[in-house]
Amino acid sequence: MKSKRNLYGLMGFLSLLGWIGVFTEAKSFLAFFAFAVDFEYFFIRPDEMLKEYMNKSAARAFYCGMAAVALVCCVCFFAGLKEAKEALTAGLASGWAVSVAIYAFSTAYYGFREKWGLEDDKE
Repeated sequence: MKSKRNLYGLMGFLSLLGWIGVFTEAKSFLAFFAFAVDFEYFFIRPDEMLKEYMNKSAARAFYCGMAAVALVCCVCFFAGLKEAKEALTAGLASGWAVSVAIYAFSTAYYGFREKWGLEDDKE
């Protein structure tokens, strides 16, 4: 039988960007250390449940991130808070942040549910 490697752990390498915040004045890079928890996926055997909740989490994060980009861009631009280029930059930054947060909380939620043996509700 062919052995599958769990490649979700590769996201953990994003945590290496946190070292930029350690060695420079750009302390906002320290937030990348949060991705270190994704290394645990190298040690988890991938099954159908894991793949299902990772896909659900990724889809939820994508749609929430895109909604955040649109909302922040429109508010910043039409409220006159920023020019078009700055509004787009603010929208993209907030969309990325929302996507990462939603993905992290969603995978944690599904992971805890699976570890605790709770039944999956049909969404």
